[in-house]
Amino acid sequence: MELPREVSIVETGPRDGLQNIQQYVETGEKVNLINALSKTGLRVIEVTSFVHPKAVPQLRDAAQVMSQIQHDSTLSYRVLVPNMKGVERALESGASHINFVLAASNSFNKNNVNRSIAESLEEFRRIVEFAHKKKIDTVSVSISTAFGCPFEKRVPMQKVVEIALQLERFGVDQIILCDTTGMANPMYVRELVQEMSEVINRAQIGVHFHDTRSTGLANIFAALSMSITIIETCVGGLGGCPFAPGANGNVATEDIVNMLDDMGIKTGVNLGRLIKCAKMAQDIIGRELPGQVMKVGPTYG
Repeated sequence: MELPREVSIVETGPRDGLQNIQQYVETGEKVNLINALSKTGLRVIEVTSFVHPKAVPQLRDAAQVMSQIQHDSTLSYRVLVPNMKGVERALESGASHINFVLAASNSFNKNNVNRSIAESLEEFRRIVEFAHKKKIDTVSVSISTAFGCPFEKRVPMQKVVEIALQLERFGVDQIILCDTTGMANPMYVRELVQEMSEVINRAQIGVHFHDTRSTGLANIFAALSMSITIIETCVGGLGGCPFAPGANGNVATEDIVNMLDDMGIKTGVNLGRLIKCAKMAQDIIGRELPGQVMKVGPTYG
């Protein structure tokens, strides 16, 4: 089995990790966490979302966060945008990498953004065209519930592939397959990535796994075995989706970096600094996080 020699870790903790936290995390604490993560060697950090404050109150300070972080020209600060209004706000903040979310199941898409999949795709077509005109560096789309839906259960594989094909036709740069409620298994991961790889020609494919049923690392290894090189994670194992029942934390960034280090796969991330960030995140939210390496340390010290 041939595995990639290098992997790009996308840190989504400041957005996906914090959005489900009930108590409000002050802007300054978010900024401090992002600044610390920026010094670990990570190249992409999803810092916030320009979603309506009523939908996700935790991220109502998106513009302030973007203006207060210490911008590093070597990093990509990604932001989530739900619609054209969100894109406009993101552009005003100086974002150069925007990410959208589209569910593979109609039930979840309706619950999440109050649109059908067809309606979301039509809006994305206009948004991607607009983003390219505005010279946005990277446009990515996360296909949530790609491995299963809390309402519809198993989502047909061909449906996920068809959505991805339409997104590629629109000109999306990256397509991220998301296991929103931790329903994936390694065999199915390999099968879906294989199907995707046979039809997606230009866009990069990435993965995003929740560790709800403790299969996160195994699913990531399955993706690696299919030559996937973009992996989204959350520092400390933060995470959860306010629109998905049972969507517990994501795979901890430091846990996957430790595993990849042991396997000789390069990430460019300093694990010691990353562990400090995980402990910082734990202090910020005031409860124990599920990440393991932050508790026991790296495999080889």
